[in-house]
Amino acid sequence: MGKVLDQHLSNFNDVISDLIKNGKDISVVTHIDCDGLTSGAIITKALIRAGAKVTVRTTKEMSAQTIKTMESDSRDFHVITDLGGGFGKQLNESLGQNWFVLDHHEISEEEHENDNIINAWKYGINGGTEICAGGMAFLAAKALDGKNSDLAPIAVVSALGDRQDQGEKKSFLGKNIDIIEEAKSQGALHVDMDLLLVGRETRPLVDALAFTSQPFIEGLTWNRDTCLSLFKSADINLKDGGRWRTPADLTEDEKRLVIESITKFASSQNATQIMEELIGYTYTFPGEERRSFLRDAREFSTMLNSCGRIGRSGVGISICMGDRNRMLYEGENILLEYRKLIRDYMNILTNERWRISDSARCVMVNGEGIIPETMTGTISSLLAGSPKNAGKIIILRTNSEENTIKFSSRKSMGCKTDVNLSVLMKSGAEKFNGIGGGHDAAAGAKITKDKLDGFLDYLEDGVNGNHTQNNN
Repeated sequence: MGKVLDQHLSNFNDVISDLIKNGKDISVVTHIDCDGLTSGAIITKALIRAGAKVTVRTTKEMSAQTIKTMESDSRDFHVITDLGGGFGKQLNESLGQNWFVLDHHEISEEEHENDNIINAWKYGINGGTEICAGGMAFLAAKALDGKNSDLAPIAVVSALGDRQDQGEKKSFLGKNIDIIEEAKSQGALHVDMDLLLVGRETRPLVDALAFTSQPFIEGLTWNRDTCLSLFKSADINLKDGGRWRTPADLTEDEKRLVIESITKFASSQNATQIMEELIGYTYTFPGEERRSFLRDAREFSTMLNSCGRIGRSGVGISICMGDRNRMLYEGENILLEYRKLIRDYMNILTNERWRISDSARCVMVNGEGIIPETMTGTISSLLAGSPKNAGKIIILRTNSEENTIKFSSRKSMGCKTDVNLSVLMKSGAEKFNGIGGGHDAAAGAKITKDKLDGFLDYLEDGVNGNHTQNNN
């Protein structure tokens, strides 16, 4: 299928080159999450380098209204990234042939035949684990000009933002390996085995351990006092002079002590599984400043998610495109605000237990009235990382605009079900006149409030394997 992909990328280059030659305006429309911001930034930067007149904007979802806005737009052509699956027909009707989609979400066989859609699944590539929209945008950018290979590091960030480090010890699979190797060959990326604590470059040690929620360590996660005691008992210095030390400052001997301490602490839990999750490959950008949240690729991805989730997408796109001045300072503040919001939402869910309905195969979470729809993916992912939810499907819902309900679903650690969440959410939403889709292990949907009870029943039946699933 590689030859077909190359042909479609070559066609993308021909169409875009003609547009630029004829002075046409190009609009890039992308999603608000990390993969959306990175893919939008990659293709926008490539278009600017090629001399295009281009604007970029973000949207939280593809919808009939989004397409209507694009149709009334004065731009001549539209490149859509990390969005658009299931909307090929409407895009054709509204925009004719003046659009491309660069994406990785599962699509129907009908959309496989649409030449305007450049989607991983069309070419035999698993868009859930082997490449994301950032990777697809990177391939398209390289088709425009081989010099755009220097955008590989941003494509690495996109893959981590979409949790595609699904190989052994958080390594990558499929096309993502090629992108990793490209970034490494340029000297732009270092890959090492290390402790996977959050904020490797920026957070004081106690905070880094306390706010590591994947894996979720009962008694340590969200508990700074216990984490402080753990480091003190391991006799590890928390400061270097007047500066708080971060995980990146630990020596190999100190890392061994931390691992031993956590293993002892978690002995009553699933310590083996926790340590498997806590040690893995790290991805570092040596060209970024030490103790910058852009130096560790996972922290970079979290910052981008935070920008999109709290309505500051422009900051994230600017940073991806190279801004290291004012936008970098804003990004730091956004990340702090985002982390505080996550803590607040998780605390409410912990205290208001009536919001959580737990069964053998599924955890249903009612986030209505507290969790904004832009944060559903983040919170459902955190819940999926908790050991007490291991093996189950997480389904979180919250209010959306215009009398609708937004759903976000995730498969937790160790979830062995063969239920495809993309198919479940898409088919269920369509049955109740809504929209849905995503990936096998992570998907979402939106329905009107009056269909809520029926949709919940449908989902419950679905997670119990009572629906026949297919991908068409």
